[in-house]
Amino acid sequence: MTRFTVNGEPVHYKMDPATPLLWALRDASNLTGTKYGCGAGQCGACTVHVDGVARRSCQVTIGAIEGSFVTTIEGLSSDRSHPVQQAWVAESVPQCGYCQSGVIMAVVALLAHTPNPSDQQIDQSITNLCRCGTYPRIRKAIRRAIEATSSGDALTAAPPPDIDPADAAEAVPALTPPRTEPKR
Repeated sequence: MTRFTVNGEPVHYKMDPATPLLWALRDASNLTGTKYGCGAGQCGACTVHVDGVARRSCQVTIGAIEGSFVTTIEGLSSDRSHPVQQAWVAESVPQCGYCQSGVIMAVVALLAHTPNPSDQQIDQSITNLCRCGTYPRIRKAIRRAIEATSSGDALTAAPPPDIDPADAAEAVPALTPPRTEPKR
């Protein structure tokens, strides 16, 4: 039985201590923002923070992090207001989006330790793979998040997560195809 804190909440996992953190988060805690990509720690889709350090959760067992503090993309901010998340939306970074939560978590960890990284530091620290090739937009979003953080200006690119669909779109009557009579 393993105990640690996930997104500020104490958790007691009754799983085998050799279980990868990725599966404990996704299957037991239903935190599905952490993605399975390769299972070998190469792609970074499963990146989370363990005690403030970006870790590939497919390579960390729950037994190895007993007593630690884990943060997933869901715990980064309750309303998607984190500057990196806002910069991601403002720069339209995601294409398919599958890898993006892992990239965001890696970037947040980098900026916590290096508030204004050089391009070389970004390249060395952010080794996550994006199959869609959004790397130029990722770098632009990182720079935008740094600018917003250093200036104290809040980015407000994303709508609030609790937006009422009725306020976002108007329903229109469905079109029905014209009826045709069968030929006799």
